[in-house]
Amino acid sequence: MAEAKVQIKNRRAGFEYEFLEKYTAGLQLTGTEIKSIRNSKASIAEAYCGFKGNELFIRNMHIAEYEQGSYNNHEPRRERKLLLNRQELSKLQRKLRDKGLTVVPTLLFISDSGYAKLNIALAKGKKLYDKRQDLKQKDQQRQIDRAMKG
Repeated sequence: MAEAKVQIKNRRAGFEYEFLEKYTAGLQLTGTEIKSIRNSKASIAEAYCGFKGNELFIRNMHIAEYEQGSYNNHEPRRERKLLLNRQELSKLQRKLRDKGLTVVPTLLFISDSGYAKLNIALAKGKKLYDKRQDLKQKDQQRQIDRAMKG
């Protein structure tokens, strides 16, 4: 039986930020957390990433408590360590010193080998007129697609 792919997207991130570089990071999780993610009971909508020392953490990511978790259950919004190699971490740390840059999660998924992975992006916040421009382009593309079908 083919298992359904878990893909939890952060749709808001693409609207709020312009992505400069993308990375795929592993997550350091407990047993009940990975089980909840496999049941698609997670949200990265309000999540953000930040450094503590030389390690990158994701904060405010919500993973619902596992129903059969009993006393072993995890805290739903705890900080979770992101697993990247040293070069990627130091490169991100250098780039974050620039004004206006941040690291945002874009997609949470389960890899082919069964591990939870998180796509993150080094991003720059969009201005209001950039967002309007994006909406305008999206609307124009929608009209073109309608005209092609009709």
